[in-house]
Amino acid sequence: MKKTISLVLVLALGLAAEPANADFTFGTPTNLGPTVNSSAGDAAPSISADGLQLYFIDWLSPRPGGYGGWDIWVTTRETTEDDWGTPVNLGPTVNSSAHDGAMSISADGLSLFFASNRPGGYGVWDLWVTTRATTEDDWGTPVNLGPTVNGSAQDLMPSLSTDGLTLFFGSGRPGGLGSWDIYVTTRATKEDDWGTPVNLGPPVNSSARESGSSISADGLALFFSDYELGPFRPGGLGGPDIWMTTRPTTDDPWGTPVNLGPPVNTSAEDLGTSISADGSTLYFSSNNRPGGSGSWDLWQVSILPVVDFNGDGIVDSADMCIMVDHWHTDNALYDIAPPPFGDGIVDIQDLIVLSEYLFEDINDPTLVAHWALDETEGMVVADSAGDNNGYALGDPVWQPDGGLVDGALQLDGVDDYVLTGAVPNPADGPISVLAWIKGGAPGQAVLSQMGGANWLYTDSLEGNLMTELKGTGRDAAELLSQTIITDDNWHRIGLVWDGSHRTLYVDDVAVAEDTQANLEGSYNGLYIGTGKAMEPGSFWSGLIDDVRIYNRAVIP
Repeated sequence: MKKTISLVLVLALGLAAEPANADFTFGTPTNLGPTVNSSAGDAAPSISADGLQLYFIDWLSPRPGGYGGWDIWVTTRETTEDDWGTPVNLGPTVNSSAHDGAMSISADGLSLFFASNRPGGYGVWDLWVTTRATTEDDWGTPVNLGPTVNGSAQDLMPSLSTDGLTLFFGSGRPGGLGSWDIYVTTRATKEDDWGTPVNLGPPVNSSARESGSSISADGLALFFSDYELGPFRPGGLGGPDIWMTTRPTTDDPWGTPVNLGPPVNTSAEDLGTSISADGSTLYFSSNNRPGGSGSWDLWQVSILPVVDFNGDGIVDSADMCIMVDHWHTDNALYDIAPPPFGDGIVDIQDLIVLSEYLFEDINDPTLVAHWALDETEGMVVADSAGDNNGYALGDPVWQPDGGLVDGALQLDGVDDYVLTGAVPNPADGPISVLAWIKGGAPGQAVLSQMGGANWLYTDSLEGNLMTELKGTGRDAAELLSQTIITDDNWHRIGLVWDGSHRTLYVDDVAVAEDTQANLEGSYNGLYIGTGKAMEPGSFWSGLIDDVRIYNRAVIP
């Protein structure tokens, strides 16, 4: 099983920094361990294109064997499956008695760009480069990038593009939008001089302090941080956070940055990123994160595509059909190759990636609540995806062999229901709610939020599926389908809001749809099997099975 948890990112350009539709997720961050990390404070990683060398700096204090201030170190491994080895100092040719660090290794491994406040520069911090003839040779004497690139202030934290022709870096030079901004300089060939740096401008830069960038191999995603001294960008988790901005092509402008959110970011300090060439791993540094050494450590987090398109917990032919339905479109939900950012078109490459997960059970990070209702006894109703365990109240009957997906819960339509803990606020972003049901009667509810709205219920006349979960505008209204679900047959019903469209599904078919710019917010718990106010007549009389809530738009 390929395990992922955590966060869905915004890929659609122009959206605010909120959760939204996307095609990849972050896994659980992992500390690189005591062989690499030390009490010195280790930060600002840069991963080689082959994934076998990781460069970083000792930030807070010199590691034993260093040359003065911050030094550049490298740890290596034989294969990407091996553990990292003991870090080695790059030596006195590269490191000096001053501060040296915040580097970027070129794709061919022959150039290392870094920042230093050593003598011979043009400002407080300058960008330098050291080169070597082959990856087996020693690094040569560093060369300053010169006054066209370096200014009189601080220029640091470079990130080199795969072709070696574009260099992003942070700078505190005059004329920016904040105390530090991200700039970019380019050159026509590797033999040419670097051109005059250009400020990336809004929406990437702001009145905050942006730096620490890392450009993806395809040039379409830029990870960066707001720096530890602040000010910080609004919408973060506390201290400096890691953000991402994307663009459809390298000729397009950058989109609105997105905070990576938890678990990548924490309320502490998270910054200094490096994305692997294959886009599968993000390396970063974090201070005082639980599981670390107690100061700055190096961490990594996996990036994997969301492949369970219809949200049924397994990748199968249904997901393949959904991808084929979007063939040769630019829909980011299904553009999963090359992983994880895609290439702007859904084609055979995406189908190949999807096939790698075929017939696997998926631990989907966007599944924020899942009540399988497979218990055989007792009151506790387990949430296998989160911490929202519920309680079966009244006198419902467990049906271990009576569900469509394993067991189910039989409700009497009088006073049986399940009370769950608080779930994500539907106003926070896209949401999908799915359940299997059998039986019921007109006017009865499958899922509702106490004091809020009836999320999935039936109209009182014919038993058609409908929802009260609506927007906040003057034109917001209930959405009613013309599909009866109270016919004593099993039906998979669903409500999906993708950030602009609200859709009701019955048996994987859209049966009603409208436009809603937002949804009403509520942080209360849910009722499974009764209405929002537990009104007589709203209690479900029948079976309910496999209730799922996703924080993305699922296509049943």
